[in-house]
Amino acid sequence: MTSLPDRIDSEAELEHTLAEPTPADVECAARLSGDILILGAGGKMGPSLARRVHRALAGARSGHQVWAASRFSSGTLRDELENDGIRTRACDLLDPDLIAALPPCAHVLFLAGRKFGTTDRTDLTWVTNTLVPAHVAERFRDARMVVFSTGNVYPLVDAAGTGSSERDVPAPVGEYAQSCLGRERVVEFVSRERGMRALIFRLNYAVDLRYGTLVDIARRVFDGAPIDLTVGWFNAIWQGDANSYAFRSLELCASPPEILNVTGPEKIRVRDAAAWFGAAFGREPRFVNSEGPVALLSDSSRCRARLGEPGVPLSRLRQWVAHWVAAGGSSLNKPTHFEVTDGRF
Repeated sequence: MTSLPDRIDSEAELEHTLAEPTPADVECAARLSGDILILGAGGKMGPSLARRVHRALAGARSGHQVWAASRFSSGTLRDELENDGIRTRACDLLDPDLIAALPPCAHVLFLAGRKFGTTDRTDLTWVTNTLVPAHVAERFRDARMVVFSTGNVYPLVDAAGTGSSERDVPAPVGEYAQSCLGRERVVEFVSRERGMRALIFRLNYAVDLRYGTLVDIARRVFDGAPIDLTVGWFNAIWQGDANSYAFRSLELCASPPEILNVTGPEKIRVRDAAAWFGAAFGREPRFVNSEGPVALLSDSSRCRARLGEPGVPLSRLRQWVAHWVAAGGSSLNKPTHFEVTDGRF
């Protein structure tokens, strides 16, 4: 991204900004050899990640291709990706035969997973988050694989601290987080036993203007809804920066797997974020409960040391979110539930 816009006015502009590769992305694309497969490409991050990688390969004048695999329950997204030059494959990852039939690729970005609804179908959550990645890892044991995980595998930590680091022992709260640690462990097993090069990508929280922690707070302020202060601090990162980190993490894959915390550099206070949006909207925030002693926080200093600082600073991201919400921009209606402390989503 050569320059940052002051605001984003449409979904087309948003998708373009999310998918625009950085010079570092293009340089990475020039060094990679082999096609790239994105699994779970129909989710929140998949389409823009697929487009970013495709454009980075084109910018590097690489002859390699991007494959996007998903159930593609709506044919519209699949057609759009194909029109952008991305190869697609319809695949229900719960079917091992369909996993076996996926195209051979040298690099895999594994985004598939299940979070919301975990209290209704815990069995489906565990199968999606553990059995599926085990099958995928065996199928692509000769590839490099970046496996999306979450900062939820860490325990809630002292809100006054800097957050969990990659050296800390996981202690997930709730079945969603436990199943995500299960995903990490089965990938680690295949990596150690088969020599598969992998990286565990512990992300929290990505912000697209249609969802994310900052969006949750901004919409509550704008709507006059109460803001829960139980978890008083949080992390955030622009989804485009998370996309860039994920793609470039392919070069960091190792056996046994590398681990990388991925989020912005700041520890953001809920009360302060609400006050900023309140000033932007001319509305007084409403709060409920008091700030508790713990929060889900990650220390991303290792990621930033290896892959550089995020391209979109918090100041610009807040500005984008405020304009999007005030202008009536669309929402995915998928709140992050960052205020939850019992792990039930």
